[in-house]
Amino acid sequence: MDKLLKIIITNFEVIMKYKIFVDGQHGTTGLKIHEMLENREEIELLSIKEEEKKDINKRKELLNSADLVFLCLPDAASIESVSLITNDKVKVIDASTAHRTNPTWTYGVPELTSNNREKIKNSTRVCVPGCHASGLIIAMKPLIVNKLLANSQKLICHSITGFSGGGKTMIEDYENGKFEDIGGQRPYALSLNHKHLPEMKYILELDEAPIFTPSVGNFKQGMLVMSYLAKKDFQKEISRKEILELYKNYYKDETFINIIEDNETYLDAGLLNPMKCNNTNSLEISVYENDTDLVIISRLDNLGKGASGAAVQCMNLMLGIDETKGLKTVKN
Repeated sequence: MDKLLKIIITNFEVIMKYKIFVDGQHGTTGLKIHEMLENREEIELLSIKEEEKKDINKRKELLNSADLVFLCLPDAASIESVSLITNDKVKVIDASTAHRTNPTWTYGVPELTSNNREKIKNSTRVCVPGCHASGLIIAMKPLIVNKLLANSQKLICHSITGFSGGGKTMIEDYENGKFEDIGGQRPYALSLNHKHLPEMKYILELDEAPIFTPSVGNFKQGMLVMSYLAKKDFQKEISRKEILELYKNYYKDETFINIIEDNETYLDAGLLNPMKCNNTNSLEISVYENDTDLVIISRLDNLGKGASGAAVQCMNLMLGIDETKGLKTVKN
């Protein structure tokens, strides 16, 4: 009898799958989400053919028949997709920048504050952060919340990311181009108006947006987000050791946030490899200092915690699934 009951329950669980639709499934983020979900037994992926992706009626049908929708689209297309959803039971995770400063949407960093995880669990509209923004915000939020940095602080940040974040055209350029043409590191958005700036300012509750310069490196995946701070700008005297203790307390028991204490073993001959968190949902924070200044660095996978991994983490929470399911850390 017990054996028979187990079979019935198992079959019932197989039938009760969550229907997931990735709108924009042929882009880099969408493809990665598909890859992460395609073998999960509790997920049924709804798909759209390449030739049907501009068919608004087909998209509308899929958008309204899913339990949860990922939007991996340009901003305007994401806004359009949301407008097509008439079924109020459909949950949405938007990977574009369209809704990241919209107060009616929940910002998709569970670790952000003590109650943000619950907000994500109970939300039907979640926006996934930008990869550069994730690195800066996760590093700076504890310092601002604990009033070590004032909201008036003018943050200065530089980031280097793998070329996979640039989409199909950039990937092809790097994979097929000559090193002499593409170089080793190329800064961009040098008009200082990068699209992640509004969410950096909004989520950190800053008076002014940071000075931020991103760059693309000649590697496919991974990133470093580097924030530069003068010790005199802190609201009280503080050391690297005290900052590390603050981070450890703020991110206590967080599976995907790792605080690095021993820089000697963390660095490879004094160099920091941006690719060591690749294919995980981990973000590592390391802190470096001299007598007057600090550099705080977030290392993450731009396609992991910086995009698709963060989206799947939020999906797990929104569907009541183990938050870590299907996601790797640098420790496992």
